[in-house]
Amino acid sequence: MSLHTTAQHLVTLAEGGQEGGAHESLNPFVTGGGALIALLLLLWITTRFNRDR
Repeated sequence: MSLHTTAQHLVTLAEGGQEGGAHESLNPFVTGGGALIALLLLLWITTRFNRDR
């Protein structure tokens, strides 16, 4: 394999194969919503352990 062929192959892989674009399971709303829920859960846990008594 030449350097040029290897570079073309890597670019094709980076673009997502022959179809191009992102994978359909990577929905930004689901990803963002999951991250928001995880952060809110961590905030709730943190506030439960840091009560001033």
